[in-house]
Amino acid sequence: MSLSSHLQELKRKHQSLSESVERAQAAPGIDDLRVAELKKQKLRLKEEITRIESQPVM
Repeated sequence: MSLSSHLQELKRKHQSLSESVERAQAAPGIDDLRVAELKKQKLRLKEEITRIESQPVM
């Protein structure tokens, strides 16, 4: 998998998690632990995306 396609996949997963967080927060009787876990996963992906994007292109 090329770096570009890997980055695109990470961005897709990040967007999917964003949507999942929004749905979970809008649902009645939300599970705070589940929302917190989704947000942690989203943050990890964002950090990985930022790390990859900040690497110099060779």
